[in-house]
Amino acid sequence: MHTASVFIELGSVILVLGLLGRIAGRYGLSPIPLYLLGGLAFGKGGLLPLSASEEFVATGAEIGVVLLLLMLGLEYTAADLVTNLKAQYPAGAVDFLLNALPGAVAALLLGWGPVAAVVLAGVTWISSSGVIAKVLGDLGRLGNRETPVILSILVLEDLAMAVYLPILTAVLAGAGLVAGSITLAIALATAGAVLFVALRYGRLISRFVSHDDPEKLLLVVLGLTLLVAGLAQQLQVSAAVGAFLVGIALSGEAAEGAHTLLSPLRDLFAAVFFVFFGLSTDPTSIPPVLLPALLLAVATALTKVATGYWAARRAGIAVRGRWRAGGALVSRGEFSIVIAGLAVTAGIEPALGPLATAYVLILVVTGPLAARYTQPAVERLGALRGRRRAARWAPARTAGPADAAGPGDVTGSGDVTHAAVVAGSAVSAGAVPTAGPGAGPVTGGAVAGRAVTEAPDEAVNGVAS
Repeated sequence: MHTASVFIELGSVILVLGLLGRIAGRYGLSPIPLYLLGGLAFGKGGLLPLSASEEFVATGAEIGVVLLLLMLGLEYTAADLVTNLKAQYPAGAVDFLLNALPGAVAALLLGWGPVAAVVLAGVTWISSSGVIAKVLGDLGRLGNRETPVILSILVLEDLAMAVYLPILTAVLAGAGLVAGSITLAIALATAGAVLFVALRYGRLISRFVSHDDPEKLLLVVLGLTLLVAGLAQQLQVSAAVGAFLVGIALSGEAAEGAHTLLSPLRDLFAAVFFVFFGLSTDPTSIPPVLLPALLLAVATALTKVATGYWAARRAGIAVRGRWRAGGALVSRGEFSIVIAGLAVTAGIEPALGPLATAYVLILVVTGPLAARYTQPAVERLGALRGRRRAARWAPARTAGPADAAGPGDVTGSGDVTHAAVVAGSAVSAGAVPTAGPGAGPVTGGAVAGRAVTEAPDEAVNGVAS
């Protein structure tokens, strides 16, 4: 009877997840918020609480985290990580300061203590690589000039997880300064060793793992990943970091084959993970933290936009691309839930889980909207400001003694003054670029100049945004 109950509950959950995924796909949304809502419905205090299959779902959730990080590691090579680290580390530092600090400050203001502050800092810091990658593809921006900047920030965040997660694990375990330092040293040494081996012997490792038979490739990669994740967990480094490093070590045909074979498994167990997180959260505990979650979501959405804008400007991207880069980084998702899930499992601050759930629900829904509409919204606001400034100076057009001024007296012409003000307003709004050194007066040709100067920012190699 117990086995039958497990099958019935699991079958019902997976079927509901499939239907929710279809609904999300039909409207072009990420399925993550619907999975979280499904978990809330099946959890304690929900509509249909689970009982028989809870242990299996918990194990499946841990496998989901491991597969999420493995697949993330497969996206990069060790050379990619080293190159991004050297070129974009200032952007990574700005990203950390602007987005981790609001979470830490919020936890302290809520009176949750330093441990919860470390957790909430990670929740607000890490953007959702999966959601952002999908949104960029859907919007046709993969060829835009700002896209490498966005991806570099995501890579640095993912690489930082190899350092942050061991620290978080040690803090949640209540380890002292010495024990925590040892854990961090082990994590750094392990990550450094894996990067070195991957750079030096990556082809040999991939050749050993690779096989023409998909079944054998799947078994070897999955077995190796779970083995390394377990060993990493034993060393208090975090199973997720171990899986991430396995993904980095693989490259070429082995990585491509493993990615294809493991994608369905990743999607299944990742969905189970989000459901499990929802199961761990009582729906009645969300309303009391909804306002703090909303305020934190607004604040960190703005800081992510600022991060993307600064990084794109540093890379020489034009203004429109800077705003697109900022808007694309707003989404939070899987890794915020992973971090919050570790804290919930450790029994840290009961309100932390509900706040993280509400926070992710808000930003995983509004993030794609921010990616699409941030740049147009900023341009419209700039144009509106320009029109208001022009209207403010409209009285200068009225006839008066100044109209009788002779040629060459610029201040004597109301029409010229008004035209100059309108042009200046348009420049400040970002609608017309300023003329370069030695250029003539800004005329109708400036509009054509804008199209030329911003064309590389709209499309690269023929890919339009």
